[in-house]
Parts: sequence; structure tokens; C-alpha cells
Amino acid sequence: MKLIALDLDGTTLNSNKEMTEETIRAIKRAQQQGHIVMALSGRPSFSINMELAKYGLECPVGGNNGTELYVDGKLVELTTLNLSQSQRIVNELEKEKMPYKISTDKRTFAHKDWLERFEKVVASGSVPKAHFEHKDYKMFTTPPHVYGQPFFDQPDEIVNKDSTVVKFLIIALDPEQRKRMQKKLGTIEELYVTSSSPFNIELMHLNGHKGNGLKSMARYFNIPLEETVAIGDERNDIPMFNVAGLSIAMGNAEEEVQQHCDIVTLTNDENGVAHAIEKYILNDSYVG
Repeated sequence: MKLIALDLDGTTLNSNKEMTEETIRAIKRAQQQGHIVMALSGRPSFSINMELAKYGLECPVGGNNGTELYVDGKLVELTTLNLSQSQRIVNELEKEKMPYKISTDKRTFAHKDWLERFEKVVASGSVPKAHFEHKDYKMFTTPPHVYGQPFFDQPDEIVNKDSTVVKFLIIALDPEQRKRMQKKLGTIEELYVTSSSPFNIELMHLNGHKGNGLKSMARYFNIPLEETVAIGDERNDIPMFNVAGLSIAMGNAEEEVQQHCDIVTLTNDENGVAHAIEKYILNDSYVG
């Protein structure tokens, strides 16, 4: 029995944000053969569950880059930011006036000025043309209310002693501002800084990443790490590549990401996940 961790966007979903019949069939075949297939994504768990439900799939879920792990709908592990970390992050974000969201154990909230801040940076002329053409630009820059995400007026409504903050998601379209913010965030102790596109920043606790998410789920199912498989396409997938027994990057992944994996499969528009599952798991053709 293997544990197979699948990223969603850019991996299991194609460029149209859809899961093909080939991919669904491969996942279900793996499950029928006794393998555990989990969705391990930067998305919050409720969004992952909605996506899986579209295709009649039932899988363990690792949301917000593995900070929240669910099996059969029950929370089995939660990795959170502490209050001091969250307050320092908010202070830096407010100085830079960046659009950001805060994910808690309940839901994702957006700053009330999210849209105003986003439109201001777009109008500044500092956003590279390539960002607008990026495959995930629309997903990350769609206004929060479209996703049903509520707004907060003051950060301390969400960041306080009674809250459980698991992740910050920042839109950083201006490359210089992005570099500046990453440098400032690097001074916050035990903070994990990653991204899933060239223009966002994702912040979790140092232990809140896909690598630990995969480790914890393997431990839950009593599966040795050498029997785990990770498939992804972005920088936030690298931690799970580093711990998986077999790491597989998508053909559409950047060169930096591909350098961290054992195998490169086809692209997400060529059913790369289905190809990898069929070839390397169901037919067990990989020789390390």
C-alpha cells in the first residue's frame, strides 16, 4: 500500500481547472488497489473538498499546504501560527498596504481594502506583463467576495488570543515589493515562507508545509515514507518532494521545481497525473 499525495492546481487539475476522466479513473484505480490517495494543496480544506466532490472522489485532505489534515472529514492534525508571529506579519503587511487574506481553522477572511490595494498596484505599472498572462493569475486575483470570503475591518478581529490562524495569503504583484516583504518576513522566528505562483506569498508556521503534511498522514496510516509518492508543480510542493519515497514533478513545472524530483511526468494538460499513477504506481515501473 502506498500513500499518494496530489497537488491540485497545475497538477491534478488542467489549465481549465478541471479534472479529466483519465485522471479520475487513475485515482479510483489506485484506490481500488488499496493505495491511499490524498489531496495536498495550498487551498483551504473546504475548497479542496468542494473540488473533490465535483468528481465523486473521497480522499484524505491536507489543506493550506498541509497545516490542516482531515481523514473521513475529521481533523487529525492542525499546525497554527502563534499570536506573536501573526501580529508581526500583520504589522509588516499594513506598512506595505498589500492585499492579503488570513485563513483560520474556521474559514478564510480578507482585508476590507483587498480590492482597493490590488487595483492600486495593478494601476502602478510595476506589474510584469508575464504575471497577467500566468495560468493562475485569475485564480489568485479574483476578488474575495466571489469566493464567499468575508472581509474584516481591523486585523485584530481575526488575529487575537482567541483565534486559530493557520495561513496568510498575500498578493505580491510588484516584484520589488515582494522582495522587500520576503526580507522582512525572514526576520520572524519559526515562520515558513513559500509561494505557489510568481506573485503570491504564503506564510505558515515553520512546521506547516506539505512535507510535514505528508509525513503526518503517512504516520496516521502507518505507511513508511519510502512507500509515499508526491506529485506537484510549484515551489510549495518541494518540501513534500524532499520527504517522499518517490517525487514526481509535472511537465509544466518550472525547472527549479523539477530539479527537486525523481521523475518528470507529462503536463497537467496531458494527463500527467494519470500517466504517473498508471506507469509508476499501478505498473510499478520506477527503479530508483
